[in-house]
Amino acid sequence: MIDLAAEGRPERALLAGVEATGDDTLWDVSDSLAELASLARTAGAEVVGTLSQRLPTPTPNLYLGKGRVNELALRRRDDEFDMLIVDDELSPSQQRNLEEAIDARVIDRTALILDIFAQHARTREGQLQVELAQLEYRLPRLTGLRDSLSRVGGGSRGASGGVGGAIGVRGPGETKLEIDRRRIRARIAELNRDLEVVRRQRATQRQQRASQLIPVVAVVGYTNAGKSTLFNALTSAGTLVEDKLFATLDPTTRHLTLPTHQEILLTDTVGFIQKLPTSLIAAFRATLEEVVEADILLEVVDVTHENAVEQSQTVNEVLAELGAAEKPRVTALNKIDLLADPSEIDTSIYPNAVCISAAQRLNLDALLLKVSEVIAEGMARVRVLLPFDRGDLVELFHRRGQVHQQEDRADGVFLTGLLPHSLAGAFAQYEAAPENTGRRLEATP
Repeated sequence: MIDLAAEGRPERALLAGVEATGDDTLWDVSDSLAELASLARTAGAEVVGTLSQRLPTPTPNLYLGKGRVNELALRRRDDEFDMLIVDDELSPSQQRNLEEAIDARVIDRTALILDIFAQHARTREGQLQVELAQLEYRLPRLTGLRDSLSRVGGGSRGASGGVGGAIGVRGPGETKLEIDRRRIRARIAELNRDLEVVRRQRATQRQQRASQLIPVVAVVGYTNAGKSTLFNALTSAGTLVEDKLFATLDPTTRHLTLPTHQEILLTDTVGFIQKLPTSLIAAFRATLEEVVEADILLEVVDVTHENAVEQSQTVNEVLAELGAAEKPRVTALNKIDLLADPSEIDTSIYPNAVCISAAQRLNLDALLLKVSEVIAEGMARVRVLLPFDRGDLVELFHRRGQVHQQEDRADGVFLTGLLPHSLAGAFAQYEAAPENTGRRLEATP
């Protein structure tokens, strides 16, 4: 075993991927491997090369074809790399067979993402979610190891209780693995209970926010698109910002006042990525419910990335899996300060798009105005005459709604504008009919 700490160097990683000929994904294998390289470097590895193969589907036993595996074995004997990172999730048998064939450690994209998550989880909630995902990932692989030993050892027990079969696998081998499996399952159950408490706490917090009738805007997007930079620019929240994938795992919520003087709650969320493991989506359910329960989504897209369209499509796919794809959305086309000619951006392919630079704070007012417009589409149009002693309602109108006109009259304060439908009833008794019609409160078109 190589002592990397003694050598004072990171692990050298070789990356491998399969381009499935029947796959209709927007990503080609070179782009996917480039992203895998970014993930590997974020985890602390040194990427020494990539290898890809075009196949109808990954082979069931080795993932790669036998010829490619033999090539890897030769490169491993030449000490080119310490570990192989595969661009898809491997089955336990594929991982085991590859490790035996090339005599090196093999991990897949899922394990790599989990490692990065483990490095970046800072709150107890984040740590619980990461540990749950890791254990659920490892459990079937532990089962695969147990099955492998069972086949070697015959998998039978004699009358004395010992394990029958080949020399070298008798004794406590299987028993220890069974104990490990029980411990893992017990820990998974414990983590699920702890996270259910977190989930109920988040639900209570959301109910409290909902009772205040403040619209919630969730910042979503591909990892490293600039979500936290935008969140900080808008709220001065001090959220961690790093040029790394998955720098933010734990959601942060802050109050924000729009240019229309309406208050909203802005929530920063974990970034998405292609081939996001289902186990991660399940483990981070408590966090991702912040997206599901939001009133509006603010998607951040890195327009300088060569795969910006594919990244946005991946975000759509994850949102669809969460049941949130149809929510009203504003798109922040970020990092325009890095483009030679931002006017060449095709904004028509994104809903309610605004070109911005979060780092340089360019066009942020225009972005917030667009958010105001989208919020207004779901509000009621109101005309009221409030008594002078109801200054509390005047303030409430400004904080929760959008004031279009305010005028002090002899008999009170006249206001027109937009209010949440759930709040409009509190103003109904003060309704002021339009001068030329008798229309009452109406939904804005």
